[in-house]
Amino acid sequence: MGWRPVKLSKEEKKMDMNLSKYLLRTEEEVDFLPIIPLNESDQDDLNIEIPEEIPLLPLRNTVLFPGVVLPITVGRDKSIKAVNEAYKGDKLVGVVAQKDSNVEDPAVKDLEDIGTVARIVKLIKMPDGGTTIIIQGKSRFVTEAITIEEPYFRAKIRKLEEEESPRDADFDAYVANIKDLAADIVQLSPNIPTEASIILRNIENPSFLIHFVSSNLNTDIKDKQRLLELNQIRQRADLLMQLLQKELQFAELKNKVTNKTRTELDKQQKEYFLQQQLKSIREELGGDSNSQEIKEMQKRAEAKKWPVAAKEMFRKGIEKLERMHPSTPDFSVVYNHLDLMLDLPWESYTEDHYDLKKAKKTLDADHYGMQKIKERIVEYLAVLKLKGDMKSPILCFVGPPGIGKTSLGRSIANAIGRKYIRLSLGGLHDESEIRGHRKTYIGAMPGRILQSLRKVQSSNPVILLDEIDKIGNDFRGDPSSALLEVLDPEQNHTFYDNYLESEYDLSKVLFIATANNFSNIQPALRDRMEVIDLSGYAVEEKIEIAKRHLLPKQKDVHGLKDSNIKMSDRVLEKIIQDYTRESGVRELDRQLAAILRNQAKQMALHGKAKTNLTVEDIENILGKPRYSNEIYKTANMAGVAVGLAWTSMGGDILFIETSLSDGKGELRLTGNLGNVMKESASTALTYLQSNAKKYKLDTKLFEKKNIHIHVPEGAVPKDGPSAGVTMMTAIASALTGRKVKPFLAMTGEITLRGQVLPVGGIKEKVLAAKRAGLKEIILCAQNEKDVEEIHSEFIKGIKFHYVKTMSQVLDFALV
Repeated sequence: MGWRPVKLSKEEKKMDMNLSKYLLRTEEEVDFLPIIPLNESDQDDLNIEIPEEIPLLPLRNTVLFPGVVLPITVGRDKSIKAVNEAYKGDKLVGVVAQKDSNVEDPAVKDLEDIGTVARIVKLIKMPDGGTTIIIQGKSRFVTEAITIEEPYFRAKIRKLEEEESPRDADFDAYVANIKDLAADIVQLSPNIPTEASIILRNIENPSFLIHFVSSNLNTDIKDKQRLLELNQIRQRADLLMQLLQKELQFAELKNKVTNKTRTELDKQQKEYFLQQQLKSIREELGGDSNSQEIKEMQKRAEAKKWPVAAKEMFRKGIEKLERMHPSTPDFSVVYNHLDLMLDLPWESYTEDHYDLKKAKKTLDADHYGMQKIKERIVEYLAVLKLKGDMKSPILCFVGPPGIGKTSLGRSIANAIGRKYIRLSLGGLHDESEIRGHRKTYIGAMPGRILQSLRKVQSSNPVILLDEIDKIGNDFRGDPSSALLEVLDPEQNHTFYDNYLESEYDLSKVLFIATANNFSNIQPALRDRMEVIDLSGYAVEEKIEIAKRHLLPKQKDVHGLKDSNIKMSDRVLEKIIQDYTRESGVRELDRQLAAILRNQAKQMALHGKAKTNLTVEDIENILGKPRYSNEIYKTANMAGVAVGLAWTSMGGDILFIETSLSDGKGELRLTGNLGNVMKESASTALTYLQSNAKKYKLDTKLFEKKNIHIHVPEGAVPKDGPSAGVTMMTAIASALTGRKVKPFLAMTGEITLRGQVLPVGGIKEKVLAAKRAGLKEIILCAQNEKDVEEIHSEFIKGIKFHYVKTMSQVLDFALV
């Protein structure tokens, strides 16, 4: 037949595969391998007799052309049955392409009408159970009708006669051009051996050349089908040339991109070798490219005071840096790490001021009151002065907002002569902010503590950890756990930062934390800190703070520093009581700012401002009073009692309202109350039921009346045991019809035995009662010590009743 035998040698298989992939064909795009004929001119076998009806073999990803030999792996059941049936008979099968190669099980509508009759040259059963056939295209045909669809396709076909190749110069030019284009593509494709172009040039039959090149063309299957369907060989050659031109342009573009990339790589390699040569030359001359920077680092290191471990780490880092070229990525990582080590103040400390009187004077000048904190700082300085060295305490200031916790940290630093650092922890969620990132990460940096020490150049500053109770805790990390090491005096002398990769001594740092709600801090962290409670300010304290600090500050801010604007104590008291309701002084500061803005406007418009402001002026500027104590007079009715509460914002007062209605003795609680508060109401009711005769209460009332207890401001959650005595008094008032004494407040926990237990937050609660204009307060006898700690001037005009039992409470409260 003049064709290469089906059983190929290794060399022939390799050449066949490479040629099958010319025109940029990828292995994934086909599952066949074209076989090269040794004598394509001997094509007598192509003119065989073709029956009118033959089995059909659909191909998913290729088109078979006459004369071309292909090995095909058959996988579909229908196809295997069709091949086996054909192989038993005349070994002829109709090969047609699928319109859509993604269809797994094609129907009649999915098959092309024109295909190629092929002879099965060889059928091979594979070890894995598959079937591989080698087929040779014989002649084109058109499907006239599908006669059978199961178990395989069988069709009635009509043979399409092939046109004789034209014998004119024009067609010869077409053939020569096709050979040249194919040879150019082979030349541009590195995966195709150069022998392939020689084989192509030796194909003499024009028709076979067109069919063979078309079969190997790396183009869409629809284009190949168009080539097969064209009856005139000249038209087929013309379309093939267009497709080859397109593939040649693509091959040239790919080759250009590849060469450009290779050129860039060659350029980088050239630069690298030149850099290595330059490095060798400089070493011969007595220095290299980065020797100057390394020498400067070593010079700084000689003058540095640091621990032995840090010194050894620096030495190893320098040795590593000397072996690296500045262009390598790790050079900057190592360089930045060593630069941090040099910048950190390892054993550099500022000298503390041991003048205790001067320190106390500085604290008094910056803040009014706060005697507990001032005494604690003076004690710390006293011990430091006597001993010469001690671990710094870990202090935590807990109190309502606006009382000066944050500014007190700077004042303490000034008093003892240390550098000051403020770290805001509110909303912090990444523990790397504390411990740092590992230096191998891109953009890695040390933690905020080491960054701050690097900035202030001192290892014993005052570090204020602001809002420590508002640290975040989610899937990204738990910074409060990272702070356990920082705030433990027994551990922080060996604090480990991930970026530094070495221990750093934080034991000389004076850490001060601030918080509004101590319960939000995790227990292990609370245990490491010395807590100092800061209460809210009394009216008298606020007046002094306004005169000493707030008013001068606002005058300076509003350009009225040189003016003689003054406010009397009466005017300031009016602003505090009628326009603010807070434990701190932030709202007072804002009201003073509003007043001075008005005075600045007067100064700008009229050239002068009023110097002595009166109560009437305040009302004209700020408007009508926002808060009033009249509510405590009008609210005096049976079943209503006034309680005292503690919040993170300071002390506050709340009403307990009780109402009776016909029913079955049910207790109803409203006002957004917590479980502890609900239990206090149940305890109070049970106590009154069990002691009804003692208080001359009708026992039938508990069976016929429903009791409804409501605490106003229902949108605000409320909880805690301190409202127990207030609830009991309100229920007793409603049941007896006796009113609660006016301007009376109370707080305390109750028991079923009739005892009154102590509660916390007494100073805040008492100051809240004073702000509200209340005159008398009922407290547990054990809370008397807490009242004694409050300055007598701040609670002037308030009468305290100390009780031990609930009977005493009712005797004092009901009129």
